[in-house]
Amino acid sequence: MNIPQNLKYSEDHEWLRIEGNEAYIGISDYAQHELGDIVFVDVDTEGEELSAGDTFGSIEAVKTVSDLLMPVSGKVLEVNAALEDNAAAINTDPYGEGWIIKIEMTDAAEADKLMDATAYSAHIGL
Repeated sequence: MNIPQNLKYSEDHEWLRIEGNEAYIGISDYAQHELGDIVFVDVDTEGEELSAGDTFGSIEAVKTVSDLLMPVSGKVLEVNAALEDNAAAINTDPYGEGWIIKIEMTDAAEADKLMDATAYSAHIGL
């Protein structure tokens, strides 16, 4: 199971990669493995201000549909358009090409409440 050290993780298995006041959000390797083959990502919140815990979209796998939750508050700046044609990138490269949204954080201190890689490993039982 790939759990990069440079990311923060939510209890709901979203990851956060902070770059200044902006951040990329996706789902963890564990989450994509549990979901199975991902076939569609639906995000219609571009341009919206959302709070931590709000739903910013959904992800559809062969077996299920799951909500995507904001790990921190922010404005959705960009949706990864490449996922429209290749949602499976989340399965093959969840921390790279499989990022889902880019946000401008409204309260960077919220990231301090998220788990580091060690805590996330324990959270998923590794």
